[in-house]
Amino acid sequence: MPRLESCTWSCSCAARGRHKTQPGDTATKAGEMLSSGSPSQASAGHGARSPGGAGSTLNWSRHLVQRSVVLFVVGAFMALVLNLLQVQRNVTLFPEEVIATLFSSAWWVPPCCGTAAAVVGLLYPCIDSHLGEPHKFKREWASVMRCIAVFVGINHASAKLDFANNVQLSLTLAALSLGLWWTFDRSRSGLGLGITIAFVATLITQFLVYNGVYQYTSPDFLYIRSWLPCIFFSGGVTVGNIGRQLAMGIPEKPHND
Repeated sequence: MPRLESCTWSCSCAARGRHKTQPGDTATKAGEMLSSGSPSQASAGHGARSPGGAGSTLNWSRHLVQRSVVLFVVGAFMALVLNLLQVQRNVTLFPEEVIATLFSSAWWVPPCCGTAAAVVGLLYPCIDSHLGEPHKFKREWASVMRCIAVFVGINHASAKLDFANNVQLSLTLAALSLGLWWTFDRSRSGLGLGITIAFVATLITQFLVYNGVYQYTSPDFLYIRSWLPCIFFSGGVTVGNIGRQLAMGIPEKPHND
């Protein structure tokens, strides 16, 4: 009998031991299941984030195309109107077969000026972002429209004002162009880009006139007028302001990590 009782007691203790260890085994198995399921959950989360990144890229690209089209149209229209004024005042001379065309301008003037306006208008906010100096001075459409009006006035003055010589006219337009930059821009990047645009555009114009594409009356700066860089400078500042205003409120370009 003592042996039977001791055997029964040992069996009951072993059974209770097995029942006590079951919760621990359950927790261990649950932890293993969670750990094994985490990679799939992480991959699912990564897959859920990727459509959002693609949507941001698509949205940014759409805004870029829209800004480019607007800048192109503005540049082409301003080129037609301002070039018409220069032709009427006999400042710019095109071949005779061109005079009968639209706005008395060569066919290549609007698309070239439109493309240049799109590049310059996109370049200004890009340089601001690269330098970490967002331009916030007078960022409103009313200021942009006043800047356009002043630029048109400077171009009008270059054709209408009569001075004793081109040097006096060039100095006057230079002062007006710097005044336009100071009134509507005042940024170092805007000043640097305006000077660079004036230099590059002047070189291109010299090349075109040298090859007989068109010509200027009374040239005093190699093949062109000495005040022409002032027009390019003020035009670059004006288009840059338009590009900056269009760039306000658009989503930033997504980065690929």
